[in-house]
Amino acid sequence: MNSGLSGREKISQMSLESIKYPTRGCLEILDQLQLPLRTEYVTVKTVEDGWHIIKDMKVRGAPAIAIAGALSLAVEMAGREFDSTLGLRQFLDEKLNYLITARPTAVNLSRAADDITTLAKKLDAEGREVNSVKEEILTFIEDMLPADIDINKSMGHHGADHILKMSAGAPQTVITHCNTGSLATAGYGTALGVIRALAEKEKLDHAYCTETRPYNQGSRLTAYELVHSKLPASLIADSMAAYAMKEKKVTAVLVGADRVVANGDTANKIGTYQLAITARHHNIPFYVCSPTSTVDLAHESGDQIVIEERPHFELTHTKDVASGQVLLQAAPGIGCWNPAFDVTPASLITGIITENGVFEPGKIRESMKPR
Repeated sequence: MNSGLSGREKISQMSLESIKYPTRGCLEILDQLQLPLRTEYVTVKTVEDGWHIIKDMKVRGAPAIAIAGALSLAVEMAGREFDSTLGLRQFLDEKLNYLITARPTAVNLSRAADDITTLAKKLDAEGREVNSVKEEILTFIEDMLPADIDINKSMGHHGADHILKMSAGAPQTVITHCNTGSLATAGYGTALGVIRALAEKEKLDHAYCTETRPYNQGSRLTAYELVHSKLPASLIADSMAAYAMKEKKVTAVLVGADRVVANGDTANKIGTYQLAITARHHNIPFYVCSPTSTVDLAHESGDQIVIEERPHFELTHTKDVASGQVLLQAAPGIGCWNPAFDVTPASLITGIITENGVFEPGKIRESMKPR
């Protein structure tokens, strides 16, 4: 039956809330595999549920992965009783060590796990009673959701102000890759947050989003967000980026990050590296938008980053969201290489936009201290 609504009107009525946590013990995750046609939420009751929604990419984006994973722990922990702080800490260690295996390249989840175990150890050393330790850890995890939105808005405005300062206030035409918006975070977004901030300042001429093969996060998710937010935008194939830079007078490239290491090298969605090379050829500023929770000072260079490889099936087949039918789109028997991420050298990055300001890649350590 025809609802009489246009595609844009239908999308405007759908949700950009990737994580719902209305009350303690109640967690729902927007199944992003169903977008852009359906809004369906998956109930998460255990850490195992959390692991699967991350591994299956029902939730994705480094900040959202960390928050969803930590909240899955909170949901399971809230419904359990512990006889001792030792038992609680053993539970945390076991569950967190399992969670971080879901997607190893994104650093936010492992960093959240470290923060949770460090807090538990500190509270135990203080001689706190087990229920008091449990309550404080639950509160710590629950606070991650609103804190991420504040971080993203700060990042967005730092980035927009910097870009406009560097371009004498000229309106911007940008390219972005993968999905870095509300669906990849608790809200507002990282690179897409900068684009939102430019639009709020009436300085966004146009945004081009790449389809981001093979999982199509750009065409399914970023395009969905841009339409939902009524921003001037167009979708392009990944292979069109270089020509778009030349013909559409692109003024900046804005991407997210899954891990930024000490020298500024950045792991992000596959295809980011080639965008950086192309931007350098066209003398276009290339910015990484990354909260400090994605900065990993324990690794010195991108050569040390473990790159996740996804199943060949994701490259050779596609799923029709409307019908659920899985379609073969490659010659049967062809070999595949399907890395989910690549590493962009710091030398190709103009600046790294964080909630604490914009930094040269080689000075990323300074980003860890608020200005």
